[in-house]
Amino acid sequence: MGKKITDNVTWVGKVDWELQLFHGQELSTHRGSSYNAYLIRDGKNVLIDTVWQPFDREFVSRLKEEIDLKDIDYVVMNHNEIDHSGALPELMREIPDTPIYCTANGKKIIEGHYHQDWNFHVVGLGDKLETGKGTLTFIPAPFCHWPDTMFTYYDAEGILFSNDGFGQHYATESLFNDKNLSEEIYTEAKKYYCNILNLYGSNVKKAIDTVVGLNVPLSMICPSHGVIWRDNPMQIVETYLKWANDYQENQVTLIYDTMWNSTRKMAEAIAEGIRQETPDTVIKIMEAGKQDKNDILTEVFNSKAILMGCPTINQGLSYAIGGLLEMMKGLKFKKKKAAAFGSYGWAPQGLKKLTAGLTDCGFEIVMDGKTCQWVPDEEALHACIEYGREFAKAL
Repeated sequence: MGKKITDNVTWVGKVDWELQLFHGQELSTHRGSSYNAYLIRDGKNVLIDTVWQPFDREFVSRLKEEIDLKDIDYVVMNHNEIDHSGALPELMREIPDTPIYCTANGKKIIEGHYHQDWNFHVVGLGDKLETGKGTLTFIPAPFCHWPDTMFTYYDAEGILFSNDGFGQHYATESLFNDKNLSEEIYTEAKKYYCNILNLYGSNVKKAIDTVVGLNVPLSMICPSHGVIWRDNPMQIVETYLKWANDYQENQVTLIYDTMWNSTRKMAEAIAEGIRQETPDTVIKIMEAGKQDKNDILTEVFNSKAILMGCPTINQGLSYAIGGLLEMMKGLKFKKKKAAAFGSYGWAPQGLKKLTAGLTDCGFEIVMDGKTCQWVPDEEALHACIEYGREFAKAL
């Protein structure tokens, strides 16, 4: 059964407690997720989004418990990635002529996914749809993840249906932000923003400016993953603006991979030098080959600077470090500083490639890299401590 969230709106989504990976294997979801869909009953009956494809039959079956499907007047698809549009084919088999409201790119994506010629109604900025006592206003927010992304505002109850915007991969049976642990919600919201939306920061700001420019009351923000923002919904909007503005804290993160612990020892010594020079700086040390890649990227997002270390392997870099470089390049972190370090045996080429990789990711390289041949002795570790002190001074 659905969960009533206001007089006119019922949550009809799916909570996925078992989800551990998303976007294939690209994104870890330690706290599960939800696929939030909403049913507005206000003279006209409007379904906002659906759920992920594996739950399509369950979704349609449960929706039938809420409403006769033939009584659904409109379907609004704010974004058409398969975690939101996946149940459309199962639904439209039952109500094939029901109008689907989406952006022009949304229509192309739905057609590209499902190869169906449904009753599409393409909408643009400011277009409206009467629901009875209220009105839906469509607000395209392109590349607030995908090119088809759209927000929808429901004026009768002051609700912004924001799809991926302001969401979190967070499973909960208590739908609202004030009914869950704030620290958990914000941890997952930041991880979501960093790993999915960071490269679209300018688009996020444009979308928020558009919403704020409407100058309308906002009682709730209803995203398509995680909690509904009911208690002070503007808090997440204000936080997004901070995150979208080249976010950083007083933190330095050291990311390393190691074969025989030489690079690990270097990382710990460099961290000690940073601590000695700037004791108020938060320092994180993360092992790229063992720790969760998305959690590492979230710490990069938090940081004003990073140091990345790797032993030379086959005259190049390790698999874990190479993968993280590729992910960081795609996320387009801005205004962050960096340097490289690493151990080697007989071929020191890895450091040069690592520095080039960090440069390619957009980091400002503030120092030449630090190398150590074979296993660092006390003298080499002392030199790493001094390197850490100099790095801290360069920030």
